[in-house]
Amino acid sequence: MCVAPDDRSGVVRRVLAHIFAPFMNSSASTPRPRVLIVEDQPDIVELVMVHLRHEGFEPVAASNGAEAQRLLDAVLPDLILLDWMLPGGQDGLDLARRWRSTPRAKQVPIIMLTARSEEADKIAGLDNGVDDYITKPFSPAELMARIRALLRRRAPEQLADTVVVGELSLDAAAVRVRYRDQNLSLGPTEFRLLHYLMKHPNRIHSRAQLLDKVWGDHVFIEERTVDVHIKRLRATLKGAGAMIETVRGVGYRFGAKEEA
Repeated sequence: MCVAPDDRSGVVRRVLAHIFAPFMNSSASTPRPRVLIVEDQPDIVELVMVHLRHEGFEPVAASNGAEAQRLLDAVLPDLILLDWMLPGGQDGLDLARRWRSTPRAKQVPIIMLTARSEEADKIAGLDNGVDDYITKPFSPAELMARIRALLRRRAPEQLADTVVVGELSLDAAAVRVRYRDQNLSLGPTEFRLLHYLMKHPNRIHSRAQLLDKVWGDHVFIEERTVDVHIKRLRATLKGAGAMIETVRGVGYRFGAKEEA
């Protein structure tokens, strides 16, 4: 999984500027993290924009998939807020799948903000590459907390090291995973999850612990989310998927066991 260096460095600068803004001279001109809102209800767009600006973000909005794609092509956002049900023939799930399949947008965190609240809908969203799922009506304060948590976790990935377990290697600085000399394509959440597991092998991790360490302690999502991402991670890792062991009734453990 690769990210264009220019895109990655720009994202890191904006995220770090936002994190350290309170400690800097307020008169200094610093770039603000850019959030793309893909939503066709003007009242929701306005509500979210007000809170994002108050938190120091730069929001831009699109009411359909075509407009969202134009904005993303022009300037890569730091995070995307994505509605499921959109006009114009492309729904949020279609957009999430497309962006996760393109190297340039694959790294951008996506939060799905939708009225679809069934468990099957949440699983479908997570399975198609979204990093978090919030149902309407929603708390603006909780939404801001989730956005901060996702952005807070992105910057350290660019500065991290290389981890090797058996024939599986993860280069966090290059955002690349290889198994038996083949590059593997992981979404950003699966990448962070694998990195954490590889850095802490042979330990049992509960779902709650993984949510806290990988998703962040300000993210309020169900523990089942971990199972969905573990399933997708195992499938992507192919033979190395056997390294992730389910400890029944407890959680997961990462070891050196591989399929032949």
